[in-house]
Amino acid sequence: MDLNQSYRAFVLRIAQNPSVKNLVLTRGKRLSRRFVAGDTLEEALKAVEGLEKDHIHAILDLLGEMVTSEAMARGFKDQIVGLIRAFAARPYPRYVSVKLTQLGLDHGEDLAFSLMAEILEEARPADCFVRIDMEDSPRVDATLRVYRRLREAGYTNTGVVLQSYLKRSEQDLEALLPFKPAVRIVKGAYKEPPEVAFQDKRIIDAQYLVLTKKALENGLPTAIATHDPHLIEEMKRWTAERGIGQDRFEFQLLYGVRRDEQRRLAAEGYTVRAYVPYGTDWYPYLSRRIAERPENLLFVARSLVQG
Repeated sequence: MDLNQSYRAFVLRIAQNPSVKNLVLTRGKRLSRRFVAGDTLEEALKAVEGLEKDHIHAILDLLGEMVTSEAMARGFKDQIVGLIRAFAARPYPRYVSVKLTQLGLDHGEDLAFSLMAEILEEARPADCFVRIDMEDSPRVDATLRVYRRLREAGYTNTGVVLQSYLKRSEQDLEALLPFKPAVRIVKGAYKEPPEVAFQDKRIIDAQYLVLTKKALENGLPTAIATHDPHLIEEMKRWTAERGIGQDRFEFQLLYGVRRDEQRRLAAEGYTVRAYVPYGTDWYPYLSRRIAERPENLLFVARSLVQG
C-alpha cells in the first residue's frame, strides 16, 4: 500500500470514531461549506447560478446514503423529484446524481428499482439526466443489476459509474458495452480491502486511463471525473490525437476543488460539470473528501479551532 492509500485508509478509519464524528459535526460545518453548497436546495441552485457564469454546468446531488427504512427511501425519492422540478425551472443543463442506498437498495433491489423508475419518469419531460453513483464494493453487483433493469425497461436518461481502483471494473465495463452506457470513470473514494481494490496509486491511475480510453474507443458518452492534472492532460492529448470530438466526453470535478482548473477547461471549449452536493447529511461525503488529499487536513484543523 503506497502512502496515498495509507493516508486514505487512516482518515476513513478515524472518521468512523464516534467522538471524532461528533466533534466535526458540531464544530466543522464551516469546513463542509468548502465542498458542500449548503443545507438547502435553494442554496444549491444559487451555487448553480454562480457556476454557470463561468460556463461550468452543475451536477446536483442531494446528500444521503444507506437509509434504514423504506419510509426514508421514499422520502428521499420525493425530495429528488422536487429537486428535478426546481431544476427544470432554470435555463441550465439538468443533471442529477443519486445513490441507490438512499433509495432503499439495502432493503431490496425491487424497492430501489421502483423508486429510481419514478425519478426517471419525472426526469424525462424535464430533459434531466440522472446518474447512478457507484458505492462501496459489496453494492456494485446490485447497483449494476438495477441499472440493467432500468435500461431494459426503456430508461435511457441514466448512466453508471465505474471505479478504477476496483479490480473488477474492466470486466464490468466489458459486460456493460451492449447497453452503450453513459459512463463516468472515477478513481474511487471508499476504504476497500486489497482483495478487491488496487492499493498502489500508479496502478489505479493506469487503470483509470485503461477504462476511460476503452469507453471512448467503444463510442460511450464518457465523463472523465478526476482532479489529477496528469490524467486530465493525458486525456486531452489522447482524444486530440485520435480525433475524438469534445462532444463525446466531458470533464467532471467536485464543487470547491480546483476551481481555476474548472474555469480553464471550460475556457478551452470542453464541457465541464461540477458535482454540487447539498443537504444536511454531509459527514460521510466530507470524510471521503478529506481522505483524498492530505492538504485537506489543514482545513479540518482550522475549522475545528475556529468553530
